[in-house]
Amino acid sequence: MSASSSTKRAPRSAELRVGGFVRLSTCDWPGELVATVFSQGCPWACGYCHNPHLIPPNAQANIAWSWVMSFLDSRRGLLDGVVFSGGEPTLQAALPEAMREVAALGFRIGLHSAGPYPERLAAVLPLVDWIGFDVKAAFADYARITGVPGSGDKAQQSLRHVLESGVACEIRTTVHTGLLGPQQMADLAADLAAAGVAQHKIQPFRAVHAVTQ
Repeated sequence: MSASSSTKRAPRSAELRVGGFVRLSTCDWPGELVATVFSQGCPWACGYCHNPHLIPPNAQANIAWSWVMSFLDSRRGLLDGVVFSGGEPTLQAALPEAMREVAALGFRIGLHSAGPYPERLAAVLPLVDWIGFDVKAAFADYARITGVPGSGDKAQQSLRHVLESGVACEIRTTVHTGLLGPQQMADLAADLAAAGVAQHKIQPFRAVHAVTQ
């Protein structure tokens, strides 16, 4: 047997780049006690982002996935679930396997996403028990917020996937009054109503937010 064939390959989940980790959160999944994994990297650069250090995909990520799994193993029966947040979790190809490993420990799976990768989001939705989906603005106005042309089309497709999946969800918008005024909010509400969104949560912009590691 060759050396290469006898060497055990590390699981894909080991490639997950973790930019932050919260051991206990009561706010990242309403009604649940969870740990939150903050994945590194996001393709959008919203001016009000409260985790700007997580935007660069190649920034230093000092938390090993093996350590996260070891911690979660010690919290079985104490936490309800694990939320994958970011950054944008669906940017990382290792996300599906990481979710499966966490679910195998008995945890429910939560996800925070803004939907920049509609097909990747659709692929992980069957693994998810709940999703907090961030809608930035009316879809035609997305580029002004994200800095990326065409981002509104991606978000609209992703929202459709979320609503069609039947997964429990919270559709929410962070409102920076310097970016979203009354007319912009009215346009957003019209888009969401047309998409069939029944409930929409408004979150105020927070100037300071710390991620503990």
